[in-house]
Amino acid sequence: MSEPPQPPVSATYRIQLTPDFGFDQAAAQVDYWAALGVTHLYCSPYLESHPGSQHGYDVISHTRANPELGGEEGRARLAQALATHGIGQVLDIVPNHMAATSRNSIWQEVLRNGPNSRYANFFDIDWQTRQPRLRGRVILPILGDHYGRTLRAGQLKLQRVSGSFGFQYFEETLPLAPETLTELLSPAAKKCRSDELAFLADALARLPQNTTAESGAKRSRDEQVLYAQLARLLSEQPAIAAAVDEVIAEINGEIDKLDGLLSRQHYRPAYWRSSLSELNYRRFFNITTLVALRVEEPEVFAESHARVLEWVRSGAVQGLRVDHIDGLRDPLQYLRRLRSAAPQAWIVLEKILQRGERLPETWPVAGTTGYDFLNQVGGLFVDPTAERRLTEFNRAFTGEPRDSAEVAHDQKLVMLRQFFDADIQRLTEMLLEVTQDSLTYRDLARRDLHNGLRELLACFSVYRTYIRAALGDIAEADAARVEHAIEAAREHEPELDPLVWDLLRDLLLLRLTGGVEAEFVMRFQQLCVPTMAKGVEDTAFYRFSRLLSLNEVGGDPGKFGTSLAEFHRYCTELHERWPETMTATSTHDTKRGEDTRIRISLLSEIPELWVEAVRRWAEMNERHRRGGAPDRSSEYQLYQTLVGAWPITLERLWPVMLKAVREAKRGTSWISPSAEYEEALRTFVTGVLQDREFVADFERFLAPLLEPACISSLSQTLIKYTAPGVPDLYQGAELWDLRLVDPDNRLPVDYDLRRRMLAELEGLTPEAIWRRAASGLPKLFLIKRALQLRRRRPTLFARGASYQPLLAEGEKADHAVAFVRGGEALTVAPRLVIGLRGEWGETRLNVPEGDWQDVFTGQSVRAGRVHVADLLARFPVALLERQGGEP
Repeated sequence: MSEPPQPPVSATYRIQLTPDFGFDQAAAQVDYWAALGVTHLYCSPYLESHPGSQHGYDVISHTRANPELGGEEGRARLAQALATHGIGQVLDIVPNHMAATSRNSIWQEVLRNGPNSRYANFFDIDWQTRQPRLRGRVILPILGDHYGRTLRAGQLKLQRVSGSFGFQYFEETLPLAPETLTELLSPAAKKCRSDELAFLADALARLPQNTTAESGAKRSRDEQVLYAQLARLLSEQPAIAAAVDEVIAEINGEIDKLDGLLSRQHYRPAYWRSSLSELNYRRFFNITTLVALRVEEPEVFAESHARVLEWVRSGAVQGLRVDHIDGLRDPLQYLRRLRSAAPQAWIVLEKILQRGERLPETWPVAGTTGYDFLNQVGGLFVDPTAERRLTEFNRAFTGEPRDSAEVAHDQKLVMLRQFFDADIQRLTEMLLEVTQDSLTYRDLARRDLHNGLRELLACFSVYRTYIRAALGDIAEADAARVEHAIEAAREHEPELDPLVWDLLRDLLLLRLTGGVEAEFVMRFQQLCVPTMAKGVEDTAFYRFSRLLSLNEVGGDPGKFGTSLAEFHRYCTELHERWPETMTATSTHDTKRGEDTRIRISLLSEIPELWVEAVRRWAEMNERHRRGGAPDRSSEYQLYQTLVGAWPITLERLWPVMLKAVREAKRGTSWISPSAEYEEALRTFVTGVLQDREFVADFERFLAPLLEPACISSLSQTLIKYTAPGVPDLYQGAELWDLRLVDPDNRLPVDYDLRRRMLAELEGLTPEAIWRRAASGLPKLFLIKRALQLRRRRPTLFARGASYQPLLAEGEKADHAVAFVRGGEALTVAPRLVIGLRGEWGETRLNVPEGDWQDVFTGQSVRAGRVHVADLLARFPVALLERQGGEP
C-alpha cells in the first residue's frame, strides 16, 4: 500500500509521552497546539517500552503501541484528534537497541535458547567470543554482588510460575534452557511415576539444533508445543506439579546443584562491576540494560520496523526522527532501506555534528534534529571579547589548567578504561588475527595494540566516520579524519611502536582488506561513538566550567561565540543543502533550557562584574563548606546554574548538582558514590540557597540581566522560526525555558496556564505584552505570530525559499541579526544587548524594495535605509512581511 499525500512539515512541537501523560492526555491538548500554529506533533518513542518508562527509548516490543500510554486504541484516538485539527505527526524511533530485561520476550527467547534461538542474530552478541567459558553464552552483568555471595545469600533462586521455569533475581527472571529442564523434570517424573512428564523431559532435551531455516522453524514449533503440553500437565495434575516443586526446592537447597544448573544455561549472571571487562554484547553507550540490535540484517530491520511503517503507510505518521543513527553498523545502508520503505516521509536524524563536520549529502534524509543549529544560534549571544578573561578566571578559580580539548581527550581515556575495556579487547583480538599472517606487523605486542587502540579512539574529533569497509567506500573527509586522529595519537603516545599507527592507518584507510579487516573497521567506528558521548558530553562537560552555556549537546566549549558572518554562512549552507532540516533550541536531552543558556551567555558581556561577584560569593559561602565539598569547579557551576535558572528550589537544584558531580567523577560518581561527599555538597547547596546575605547579593547582581536576557531569548526564538529549516518547539518552551538537565526538563507541562495566556494575547498591544515579560508572554506572542506567518505564507520558508543576509550599517551594526526569507519576510533581532545599552544611534538597515508591515506591531515600513531603533521601538524584535505578495 502506498503512502497517502503528506502535508509538508513546517513547524513541530515535541512532547514526552509518559504513563502520566499518554495518548489521551496528548489528544486533549491538540486544539491548543493547533491554535498555537504548529503543523506537526513530534512524539517521543511510543512502541511498548519497559513498564514505568519516562522516555520510551527502552523498547521491549516492536509490535504494538505502549499499553501504559493507552495502547493502540489510545494511539488511534490521538491520530484522529490530530487529523481533525489538520496537524500531522512525527514519531521518534529507536533502531539501535532494545531493553535487555525479562519483559522483553525476544531477549528472553535468546537467553533461553542461546545460539539455537531463532533470534540469535537479532541482537549484537558475540557468540564466538575468544573466551572459552563464554562461547555460546552471553554474560549478564546484573548481580549486585559477586556470584558466589549472591547464591549463598539465596538471592538467585530457581522457581516455577505455572508452566514457566526460570531463575529469579529480584525483578529479573532468567529462563531455563529447554535442554536443561530434564534436570528438573526427569527426577520429578520418577517421584510421581509420570511417563508423560518423562517423555516431555526427553523431548525437550532432544530439540533439533538451529542450523538451517528449516531446522530452526522445527525447533521453534516443537518447543512451543512441548511447553504448552507441560503447562497443561502441571495445571491438570497437582501431584505432578508438587513433584516438580519438590525437585526445585532440592536444587535451591544445594548451592552446587544450583550452580551446576546455572552453568549449563546460555547466559552467565555476573557481578556488574567485575564483568564489565568481559561483556560480549554491544550496548547503548555503557548502559548494560540496553542491548544493541543488528538492524543491518534485513530480517531484523523488517521485524523491528513493521509496525512503525504500517503507521506511516496509513497516513497517521508523516515524519520519523531516527534515534542514535551513529550507533548503527552502516547508517547509509539503514537509511536507504528506511527511505525505500517510507519514500514520502520527512526523516531527520539525531546526529551530532562537531565543528567543521557536515552531514553526508548521500544520506536520503531531510537533515538532523538541530543540535548544530542550537549551538550556532546560541553562539550569537556569546561575546568573544570575554574569552581571555573568563579563561584566566576559570583556571585561577577552579585550578584546571587544561583547555576543553585536553579535558575531553583525557576523559575519553578514562571512560574507555572504565566502561569499554571489553570492546577494546575484542578489537585487539581482531588486530592480532590480522597481524599473525603479516610479515610487517606480526611482532606487534598485544599490549601495544591495546594501548594504541585506546589512544586512537580518544583522539577522534568527531563521533565517528562512515567508512563502508566491505565495499571499499571511504569519503575524503573521513580519510582526513583518520589521518588527523592517527597523528594526534602518535603525539600523545610517542613511545609506542610506530608500526602500531601504520597498522591502524592501513586498516582504517582500507589498504588492508579481508573479512576480519572489514569487521574491525566497522566495529571500531561503532566504538568511537560511546567514547565521545561518555567522555565528552557526560564527563568533560561537567568538569570544564568556563561558560556553561557552551557545554551543550553538540557544542564545543572551546569555541567562544559565533560571528554574524559565520552564522550567515551556516544558514546559507542550510538553505542550499538542508532546507528541511530540523532547527531546535531545546530538547529532551539538552543540559540546559534555551533561555537558561541565554542568561548564562550574558555573563560574557560583563566578565569583570561576573569575576568580582564569584569571588565575593565564594568568600561569603565558605561558611557552608564541609569536608572540602564542593570542589571549585562544581561551585563555579553552581553559581552559573543559579544565574540561568533563578528562582529555583532546592528540590529542583539538588538533583542537578548531584548529577553534575557524579558525571564529573570528582569526589563521587555513579558507580562509586560517596555518601560523605554528597552529604557535604547537599549541605553547601542548601546553605547557599538559605543564606539571606548571599541571596540578596545574588539577586542584586541578577536584576540588571533579566531584561537583556528576555530580549536575547526573543531574538534567539525569532531567528529559529525564520531561518532555513523546520523549527521545533520543545514541550513547555513557548514560555521562558529556565529548565535544567533531565529530569528537570521532563517534568509535566502546565498546559492550562499556557491556554489561558494564549487566549489573553487577543486584544493586547505589543507594549502591554512586553510589560508582562516576566511571565513569558512575549515569547508566546512571538511564537504564535511567527507560526501564523509560516502558515499564511508557507512558500517564504519552504524548500527553495531564498535566504538573503542583511548587514546593518553604523556603529552598532554587529548587534543586529537580519535576513530576508523568500524575498518577503525580513527578520531583525538584536544580540549582545548589554553592550548595546539600548542605543542603536545611527545604525540602519537597508530594507529591500516594497511596502512592509511588522507582524508583531502592525507598523508599516517603507523600503530604504531605516533606523534599527525605529524598527524595534515597540517590541524587542521585528518580523516584517512585504505587502502585496502571494497569500
